[in-house]
Parts: sequence; C-alpha cells; structure tokens
Amino acid sequence: MAIHQYIYQASNKQGEIIEGQIGAETQQEVVATLQNQQLIPLKVQQQAENKSLFTKQTISNQDVINFTDGLCTLIEAQIPLDKTLGLLEGTTKKPAVQEMIEDLRRDIKEGKSLADALRVRPDIFSNMYINMIHAGEEGGILDQLLPKLTDFLSSAEATKRGILASLIYPIVLGIVGFSSVLLLLVFVVPSFATLFEDMGSNIPPSAAFLLGLSAWLKTYGWTLLFIPIIIIIAWKRLDTTPQKQWQRDNFLLSLPILGDLILQAESSRFCRTLGALLNAGIPLLKGLHISKGVLDNQVLSASLAQIEEAVRGGASLGRALINDGRFPILLSQLVVVGEESGRTAKILDKLAETFDGYVKQQTTKLVALLEPLLILILGVIVGAIVITMLSAIFSINQINA
Repeated sequence: MAIHQYIYQASNKQGEIIEGQIGAETQQEVVATLQNQQLIPLKVQQQAENKSLFTKQTISNQDVINFTDGLCTLIEAQIPLDKTLGLLEGTTKKPAVQEMIEDLRRDIKEGKSLADALRVRPDIFSNMYINMIHAGEEGGILDQLLPKLTDFLSSAEATKRGILASLIYPIVLGIVGFSSVLLLLVFVVPSFATLFEDMGSNIPPSAAFLLGLSAWLKTYGWTLLFIPIIIIIAWKRLDTTPQKQWQRDNFLLSLPILGDLILQAESSRFCRTLGALLNAGIPLLKGLHISKGVLDNQVLSASLAQIEEAVRGGASLGRALINDGRFPILLSQLVVVGEESGRTAKILDKLAETFDGYVKQQTTKLVALLEPLLILILGVIVGAIVITMLSAIFSINQINA
C-alpha cells in the first residue's frame, strides 16, 4: 500500500536531537511510531513529492466510474468504509488514483464523512456526486444510492463517448472547411486586386469588402487564435460569484434548444435522487433539501429551495412544482398523480428514465443535423466568395465595354 514519507525531528531520553525519515499513512501514525521507540516528537512534516509535469497523471471519468463501482460492490457486502478504501487502493495500478484513495482513507480515519472527504476534491468529484454520497450517508442508504450513482455515471460516460465519436467527422469537416475558406481569402482573393487595378475601374463594394477582409487576415489573422482563450477565460469568470453564476445559468436555460436539454437533464437528476430517498424512507422535506444540492444549475436549485419552503408551509409537492413553473409540466402533473395514488417514489424513478431518454434522443438528433448544417454553411460561404468576385469582374468588363 502506498504511503507518505515524513521528515521528523525527535529527542531521546538523553536530550539528543535525532532527525530522520519514516513512511506512514498519517502524521498521527508517525507520532505513535516515534513514541513507541521512546522518542519525543518535536517536528513532523510530510515530504514534498517530486512530480514531473510530463509524468503527472490525471484522474479520468472512467477512473471515477471504476472507483464508484468498486465502492458500490464492497459497501453492498457490508465491508467497513476504511477497509473498503484500503481494498480499492490495491485494485488500481494508476498512481494518481492510488494517491486519491489513500487521501480519502486518511480523511476517513481522521473522522470525516466520505462526502466531506470528497468535497475537498471538486476537480475530481462533481457537486452531484458529492451530494448523492451525502444523501446516502445522511439517510443510511449509501448501499442503495451507490448503484444508482454508478449507473448514472456509466450512462453519462457512454453517452459522452457516443457523442464524441459522432462528432469526429463534423469536427474534421469543420476544420478542413474553415481552413479552406481562410486559404481562399488569404491567397486567392488578393490576386483579384491586381486584376482590378489593371482594368482601371472602381471595385464594387462587395468585392472591396472581401479584399479588405483578406488584407486584414494577412496582417492580423493571428489574433483569431486568442478568441477561444478569451471565451474560456470570460466563461470561467462567471463562476466567481453566486450572482454571476445565477446570470449564467439563467442565460443557458433561456437558449432555445440547449436550455431545454439542461432542464430535462437537471429534472432527471432531481427525480432520481428524490425517488431514491423516498424509497429509503427519508421524509419529503429532508429529501428535497438534499436533492437541492444535486442540481448544478443555480436557477433550478433556487427554485427547488422555494418549493421546499412551500412544502414546509403545507403545500403538496405537485402543487408547489406547478406554482413554481420552472420544471417541466410533465414532472409536476405526474407528481400530483403519484401523491394521490401513494406512488410518488416510483413515478419519480420513471420520470428520471423518461427525461434521460429525451436528452439522449435530442442530443443524437442534434449531432446528426450538425454534419449537413456544416456542409451547407461552408458551401454558402465559399459560393458567396466566388460569386462576389466573379460578379465584380463581369460588372467591370461590362462597364469597360
């Protein structure tokens, strides 16, 4: 099992200072080891690990899925969490994953819950993941929620890989097409400028625009490389304050197609989490409070907080969803039916599957439409350039004639 290296200073019974290095899982173990050797610990410090930029490994989504699947299997077998993490550490050969599991195990030994141990690693575990684990620990149903979490992560990863595989050809097509347009503007269009000068006539406005664009690209075209960087930085700045996050999420929800996909995906998360909690006997109010943390969209999370307050005030969940109006109508109507029939949890599970199916279906359609759309756009751009320049030549010839 991988361990950390600690540098220590200790004093023996004669008052002599002894320095050395020892391997252990936690600082407390180092102290205990030194005390067993009849030494008085004076300073214990973890040794910094030398990690090369080129050898540093990252933890992928598949690594998280494998970790969750193993955690699910061992927790269902009623193996203590500390021992579970120790076993999981030996099932992977990836140093980065081993280090992550080792850190989690150390935090668990220090008295933290698994959710709290995960919460300090937001770069690896999403907010949804952490809150699902928190819900399982709070309700004592971790063994019931982990299989659902594993299925959700596996399904999301499979969908993501399918989309990426479908996007390979459109991406290549877009790169080749965009490069062709740039080459046309930078190398072909400027040759018409000499032709127009030789004809000794005024250049039509449309052709003059293309020649000006061509000249700009030849001089300042390199600045286009900074556009993606600026967009990424500007997008990340929207995460700096809750107000900016709310504005960003509200804008995303207002988009014609993407907004509906986000709403359906978030509704699926809400239904799956609340349904699992209700199935495990968790009270509705507590389930709503926990489910609120599963949503990534701050606007929908705020709406769910208002729904929670309405339910606390005596309203039914279905009526509160209808009055809020943020979530899909199908969700609120079927929840009303579920409350009347006493089958709310089962209906929420079915709704989660329905919303997941809708998201997959719509995403597949959008990816399928992307290829012909790119071909159409590139064809229009190239055709417009060619027609503009040829029309300019014909018009000048008619004038000179």
